[in-house]
Parts: sequence; C-alpha cells; structure tokens
Amino acid sequence: MEVPCDEPFPEEQARLYLRDIILGLEYLHYQKIIHRDIKPSNLLLGDDGHVKIADFGVSNQFEGNDARLSSTAGTPAFMAPEAISDSGQSFSGKALDVWATGVTLYCFVYGKCPFIDDYILALHRKIKNEDVVFPEEPEVSEELKDLILKMLDKNPETRIGVPDIKLHPWVTKNGEEPLPSEEEHCSMVEVTEEEVKNSVKLIPSWTTVILVKSMLRKRSFGNPFEPQARKEERSMSAPGNLLL
Repeated sequence: MEVPCDEPFPEEQARLYLRDIILGLEYLHYQKIIHRDIKPSNLLLGDDGHVKIADFGVSNQFEGNDARLSSTAGTPAFMAPEAISDSGQSFSGKALDVWATGVTLYCFVYGKCPFIDDYILALHRKIKNEDVVFPEEPEVSEELKDLILKMLDKNPETRIGVPDIKLHPWVTKNGEEPLPSEEEHCSMVEVTEEEVKNSVKLIPSWTTVILVKSMLRKRSFGNPFEPQARKEERSMSAPGNLLL
C-alpha cells in the first residue's frame, strides 16, 4: 500500500522510513537512474514495514557520475528551485532527488509540504525565494531540522548528498545505528534480454532496476507492480491532483 501521509508521523517512524528511502535512492543512483518524482504517494509500504520507491514514470537513465538535466518533470510542490529556474542551465539529477526527499521528510513530520500555493507560479516563487519554516507543533528535534534544512538547501552545489545523509546524526542516532555502506548493499546488474523477460516472474529487489531500465529503453512507463485496475483509476483522477 502507499505510505499514508495525511497525519504527521512520530519522529522515530519518519526516521525509519527515511532510512529506507535513502538506501533505495542510493541504489537507484548507483544503477544510474534518477527517479525525479520522489513523494509520499510514490512510496509503497510493504508487509514487513519497510518502504520501497515506486512509479518510475518520469525517471531518467544517465551515464557518468550524475545526470545533467534541463527539462522539468515531477510534481510541482516537490520540485527543486534549480528545476524551475529561468536560467536555462542544466542541473544535477542526484541533487534533485535529494530535494524531493527532503520535502517528503518534511511531509512525514508535519503532514504538509514546506511550500504550498494554489497557483503554480506563486508556488514556484515560494520554492525559489522563501525560507523553510518549521511549525511550533509538532515539536521535533534540532537534529531533524538540521537535516531538513541541508536537504532543502536552495543551492544544489552545497545541498547535502546521499552519502552524507547516511552519516547524519539524526539518521544514525549519533552513530548507534549506522546504515550499510554502498558496497554492502549495491551491486551493478548486467541486464540481458532473457533476464528482462524472467524478471516479471521473479520480482526480487534487484529486478526493479531491470524493469526500469527496460522501460526506459522502450519508453514504456508506469509502475510495473501496480494492478491494472488501479492504473486505470489513477489515470482518470490524475489531472485533479495538481500539487501532490
């Protein structure tokens, strides 16, 4: 099921969810995929209580160390300032995903986005120019606020990256609960056509990447694990869901 976000989560629950998201994001980036639309409704909560990233409809496959993007994609309230800038310059795909994850973390603990407006242009102005404001309630730790501010740094060059998020004191409980290293949980998957066909039957964790890469090659997008009936329902309701 989708991760519910109508009400704020307890801080510890938000921390556990973020740890899962960051590991998933690190894995995608390791496999040279930028998600481009991280948000609560694109996260699935498994029976084991762990969060998985879903819906790769606007994802981007890149070569080298990072994607250099120039087009706008994703959900307006979760877009980074550089993605809606008028400068015409390309921007980092990895930093884009970190920003959207920061907005998602804010949603987890406050039940709303940090920048909200009914009008797209006004929303863009807020994202580009306004500071992040932390409501008085619910009360959260200074360590969490510090992480959110670093993830929502309007400058993508100084914005915190996934490796440093993994080491942040709030994420690791001051080092008591370290996350596995990139080498421990990431591995490059060499994809063959036969594996792409078989992956539909197998569905272990790494076959998500196989399916995404296959969809990127064929330009056939959508969540491959989503029941058809739900896809049809969402396609009819999507136009009304402008900001979230």
